[in-house]
Amino acid sequence: MVGKSGYSENLQRWMDYFHGEHDPKALSAILHEDVVFTSPVVHTPQKGKAITMLYLGAAGQTMGGDTFRYTRVFDCGDKAVLEFECEMDGVLVNGVDLIEWDDKGLIKDFKVMVRPLKGMQAVHAAMGRMLEQMKAAHS
Repeated sequence: MVGKSGYSENLQRWMDYFHGEHDPKALSAILHEDVVFTSPVVHTPQKGKAITMLYLGAAGQTMGGDTFRYTRVFDCGDKAVLEFECEMDGVLVNGVDLIEWDDKGLIKDFKVMVRPLKGMQAVHAAMGRMLEQMKAAHS
């Protein structure tokens, strides 16, 4: 099925969340309980909804500002590749979100890749700060 913007329903739900208010309830509603999140700055894949929500929430707050935009979208229904750009600390960050949905439309795999090295370093530093702030707020 195709959503209102010509995207598959799966991708449209992600776009609605991402370009919306970054509401944690909306994110929770589109993630599978056993989702696997692969971060460009963490060595091992992170498993489960809670940790994935933490990482995607931090990414939305650090990278999802005024300069963030998806530049290319490859929508394959149950899989999508979304190339993005943003500026962080004066550094152009270019990356790719690889998303896969299950047969119920829940995200079961989310992988982020980032380039160039300076961009990766900017993401790593900003995400580290944001994750610490989020952990402190929940303590």
